[in-house]
Amino acid sequence: MSTTSSLAFVRTVLGLGAALSLGVGIAAAAEVATEDQILRALAPKKPLTRSLSAERPAADPTERQFVDTLRNRPSRSLSLGEREQIATLAKDKPAIDLEITFDYNSATISRKAAPAVEALGKALSNPDLKGSTFVVAGHTDSIGSEPYNQELSERRADTIKRALVEKFGIAGSDLVTVGYGKSKPKDTANPADPTNRRVQVVNMTSQTTAAK
Repeated sequence: MSTTSSLAFVRTVLGLGAALSLGVGIAAAAEVATEDQILRALAPKKPLTRSLSAERPAADPTERQFVDTLRNRPSRSLSLGEREQIATLAKDKPAIDLEITFDYNSATISRKAAPAVEALGKALSNPDLKGSTFVVAGHTDSIGSEPYNQELSERRADTIKRALVEKFGIAGSDLVTVGYGKSKPKDTANPADPTNRRVQVVNMTSQTTAAK
């Protein structure tokens, strides 16, 4: 191999190594959702035109009344029927799943999860989401009994709410907490997978604004 060819080969290998390193860095950074990503995920979808906005039906008063009954209640006070009704209403709402880890066998937020909680708090405090009501839903993996996981998911959801209220000044009445235990895994094929241990945030406010 000539000197020129050897140098070209070395440059190629170095360039490939740098690209792979950059790719790993991007992947690692993407694991924690940013404030902007959370904000965009939870923002109500805007109609394309004013005319479409005018044709959009008003928010269902029955739905609004139901959500109002959930305000200022601890998640453990919700009945199974209420939890399922929340899940049904949340299906078509703007939502995001966040990996917020907790200390082992505890509802204490881990130090590793601090950036995720910080990003969530800043996003929910953004003026673009003013007036919205959010559901904070706790989920676990399938390891452990159903009663244990249900109770743990409820305590963890309440812990997130407390952090958002105390640190970011978000009104407690705008945060509805609910625990689903291991009943609604994100990865249904692998219910024990860590990805199922998550906090889901849903914007329950359905009103939209016309495009300007």
